Amino acid sequence: MLITGLLCGALLGFVMQRGRFCLTGGFRDMYIAKDNRMFYALLIAIAVQSIGVYALLQAGVLQFKAGSFPIVATIVGSFVFGIGIILAGGCATGTWYRAGEGLLGSWIALFGYMLMAAIMKSGPLKPLNAGLRDAGTAPNSMAGTLGISVWILIALLALITVGVVIRELRKPKVKIPAMRPKRKGLSHILFEKRWHPFVTAVLVGLIAILAWPLSEATGRMSGLGITTPSANIIQYLVTGDQTIINWGVFLVLGIFLGSFIAAKASREFRFRAPDARTAVTSLCGGLLMGFGASLAGGCSIGNGLVMTAMMTWQGWISLVFMILGTWTASYFVFVRPNAKKAAQKAAAQPTTA
Repeated sequence: MLITGLLCGALLGFVMQRGRFCLTGGFRDMYIAKDNRMFYALLIAIAVQSIGVYALLQAGVLQFKAGSFPIVATIVGSFVFGIGIILAGGCATGTWYRAGEGLLGSWIALFGYMLMAAIMKSGPLKPLNAGLRDAGTAPNSMAGTLGISVWILIALLALITVGVVIRELRKPKVKIPAMRPKRKGLSHILFEKRWHPFVTAVLVGLIAILAWPLSEATGRMSGLGITTPSANIIQYLVTGDQTIINWGVFLVLGIFLGSFIAAKASREFRFRAPDARTAVTSLCGGLLMGFGASLAGGCSIGNGLVMTAMMTWQGWISLVFMILGTWTASYFVFVRPNAKKAAQKAAAQPTTA
């Protein structure tokens, strides 16, 4: 459990750090910069994982039950989570891998995220979390609700993904000046060359497939997951209960380790301390992340990557409201302040006849 969890997490942390696979920035850029590349990359990772995992399910290697999902809790929690990741400067996985780069602001956000997730799952807010999650449940399987084979949904997702990727790749490329390479061969590719987000997405999807049999071999019947394992770390440190240490705990610790290795090898690791205002904002963002992810039953990885790949209503509805929450926060954090500054600057300029 320890070895496979750390290994899978380290691979994920390494790939996400080197590929700059940041869903927070991707969702934000869809609204502010009208840049959808990271969202398309997410679709690639979802499609790759969906094909691989359902092939393993059909072969009898894995087990999965969609169960039911709480409609209200998923919508509210995902929206709050979307707001939180903008304030924190990264989603759950992004916060883990950026902490491995030496970003102390991410350490602060990570602490708030882990603490609130533990409070929601086993602390004073557990009754609230359980009550909201028990209200308004519905069947979770999209294929079961529609009465069709899940492979039809997977094929539709694959066709849409291939279409948008081809269209994106055909766009004229903006040539970005690059510094002279200091490394050669594999070292240059791994630690210096800029990774294309679509290549990174394929690797993330393959690691997500790998996570399922490795996790189920230890009795944890799930794939990648960040929120519950993060809460378990706090719970273990407080109670010393070893029964809550599972494969997922070593997964998230492995993400930190893999990111640290990648950042050190690429000479990107350095401790960076935020100012007081950013530190407070990061903590508030982390608390909102922990609250929202616990309520929604998953974060941008648990719901946005894994449950979407499993063709569940929870995954896709959560992804939609996560993005809406991100856009709402982006308006108040970035768009509105910048528009106000521009208006003040224009008003301060002297008018000419």
